[in-house]
Amino acid sequence: MSDRGPMKLYCFPHAGAGVSSFGRWPSAIGSAASSTPVLLPGRDGRRREKRIVDRRVLLADLLRRYGRPTEEPYGLYGHSLGGLIAYTVARAAYRAGLPRPAFVAVGACPPPDATVRLTDACELPDDELLDVLAEFGALPPDAPRGGVWQRVALDVIRDDLRLARALRADADGPLDVPLLVLSGRDDPLAGPDVMAGWRDWGARTVVERTLPGDHFFVRGRELPRLLGRACRVAQRTPPLAHQVNRRTDVEDRR
Repeated sequence: MSDRGPMKLYCFPHAGAGVSSFGRWPSAIGSAASSTPVLLPGRDGRRREKRIVDRRVLLADLLRRYGRPTEEPYGLYGHSLGGLIAYTVARAAYRAGLPRPAFVAVGACPPPDATVRLTDACELPDDELLDVLAEFGALPPDAPRGGVWQRVALDVIRDDLRLARALRADADGPLDVPLLVLSGRDDPLAGPDVMAGWRDWGARTVVERTLPGDHFFVRGRELPRLLGRACRVAQRTPPLAHQVNRRTDVEDRR
């Protein structure tokens, strides 16, 4: 293993979320990685800031808060909406000639060219939007309608879906770094068949894994463990020379 210490893994959350989904990751991810949850405006400690709905403002906000990428190896993981953000960040680094991530991992996120009814529902009235969220399993099970959650979170989700729509429209080419594609076995929105579409968005190695769970498998322990191993492998290989045999629809086994 590299003697540089843990690889920094930037973690981008799903629509409507803060960073609580990544709260238990430090104890599960292992010593090879240091998870860095990315908090977007409009929630938690940034709730008073204007929410982001386009690519340019997103990249400017991330650059201001986290700085330019350094030569130290780093990885990106994005869950659902976060997968599009991870893709966008990696493409922006490539186009700007900045150090690219050692790998990008996307989970529960249909590929940029997929037709996603949930994303297209961002302009629906509240009740109809909630129906679509529930249909695709994208509504937290402990979120009753008409309650505090709806008043606080639904507008955030709506703007996050607008951001997802904008990032899909701006997708401009395949990733030139290893791509790890992760799906939940029981995810009705982005199951293994849908996630297989990411094969067309990876110009290098594409590895696919299926994990137990539904759209919110980010909350389980299997995901951080797998990403910790990915960081450990990436630390052992030269930059942009990470080679893994391509596998499809493989359930991770321990």
